[in-house]
Amino acid sequence: MAFVFSAIRVLLGLFFGFSGVIKLTDQISAEVYQHMKSQFVQFADVFPLKDFGFKPDPDQYLQAVGWVELVAGILLAVGPLLLQEISNFVLCIIMIGAIYTLLVLQEPVAMCAPATISLGLLLLLNIRGRGKRSKSKPE
Repeated sequence: MAFVFSAIRVLLGLFFGFSGVIKLTDQISAEVYQHMKSQFVQFADVFPLKDFGFKPDPDQYLQAVGWVELVAGILLAVGPLLLQEISNFVLCIIMIGAIYTLLVLQEPVAMCAPATISLGLLLLLNIRGRGKRSKSKPE
C-alpha cells in the first residue's frame, strides 16, 4: 500500500510541476499558455484579497502560481519528507484558491474537477501520512 501512496505522490508532484511549467513558458504549447494568460485576467478580477484592496497583476499572478506549482510539485515528488509536507500544504492552498475562483466565476462543474481531484489526492496523502506517524509512536 505504501507503494501506491508513493506513486500518487510522485505522479501528483510531476503533474503540478508540469502545470507550473505550462504557466511559465509558451515553449510547450503556445495555445495553452495564451489561454492561461487570458484566464488569469479573469482570475485576478475575483482574487480573494481584492476586497482588502489587493488586486494582482494578471501576468505576475500567472508567473507566481506557475513558480509555486513548479517548485512545490518537484518537492512533493522528490523532496525530503518535511518539504513534501510543506509542499502538500502549499498546493492545497493553491487548489482551494483555484476552486474558489472557478466557483465565483460560475464556471461549469467540469472546470472545477481537476482542482477538486488534485485537492482530494493531496488531502489523502496528508491524512495517510498523519495516520502512519501516529501509529508508529509508542504509547
